[in-house]
Amino acid sequence: MTERTGVGILGIGSALPARVVTNIDLEKTLDTSDEWIRTRTGICERRIAEEDVCTSDLAAQAAMAALRDAAAGPDEVDLIILATATPDAPLPATACYVQAKLGASRAAAFDVAAGCTGFIYALSIGHQFIASGNYRRVLVIGAEILSRILDWNDRATCVLFGDGAGAVLLGPVPAGQGLLSFKLGSDGTYADVLAIPAGGTKLPTSIATAEARLHYVKMAGNEVFKFAVRVIGDVTVQALDELGLTVADLDFLVPHQANWRIIDAARKRFELPEERVVVNIDRYGNMSAASIPVALEEAVRSGRLKRGDLVSMVGFGAGLTWGAAIMRY
Repeated sequence: MTERTGVGILGIGSALPARVVTNIDLEKTLDTSDEWIRTRTGICERRIAEEDVCTSDLAAQAAMAALRDAAAGPDEVDLIILATATPDAPLPATACYVQAKLGASRAAAFDVAAGCTGFIYALSIGHQFIASGNYRRVLVIGAEILSRILDWNDRATCVLFGDGAGAVLLGPVPAGQGLLSFKLGSDGTYADVLAIPAGGTKLPTSIATAEARLHYVKMAGNEVFKFAVRVIGDVTVQALDELGLTVADLDFLVPHQANWRIIDAARKRFELPEERVVVNIDRYGNMSAASIPVALEEAVRSGRLKRGDLVSMVGFGAGLTWGAAIMRY
């Protein structure tokens, strides 16, 4: 690869569980309502994986779809990077299970843990491996089965999330196309506002932690909301600034699908019409690291997003972390 060659998406795919859980379904077991969920989050339904499905299953399905889209085989993959907060197990990396399921015997594999920003972080890493000349084909996957880490008695969190996976195959593209700039950030002083308290070295698994339900997602929703509204706009502007561009140059904004009000606040700040913002939270909820690649894939498949369009992908989540990627698709 020469200095002038870019790095871009050669193929894209997704995998979504067949099971749909609506707000009406949740009304039967929780003190909540369809109206309450919709008006505060924009979510109407979400996908939930069956009990015999694990994160690596969805990740491998999405990855195979991306390979088919690129007319590439598993033997061409040099590296697999999986962004997830819901690994198959603490050890080994779930990306290794994905490698085995794909039959990508040449590929190195590792996980990235950056919460809902994970796909953007993983995308930036994959970009660097190709831009440096070390690899030519990198699979970047965002996959989650969040339903396994939710307290289904906690209406403040369990109504928000869904399961799914999205993947892209990265490779060399002509200069001026593909991934153009990244901006990543984190602030660990807010780490506890969105976390799973137990299960690590700080609070090892015990009967006491299980009884206290500390192995489920805990979230200070108002703190996360305020952070997200601010950062989704700031980081997008910063990433565009590096290219000498403004929001007016964007064809599409593909934000992390956490809350409709957060997305709409960013849209209004940028004065973007609704048709230039990709939204699917109503059908899938918050799929964490999977939300951006699934939304991107849907926009491509529908013909809405076309080659040559300038796109900002922006994520935010646990850590707290945030990031934006500007791409000429």
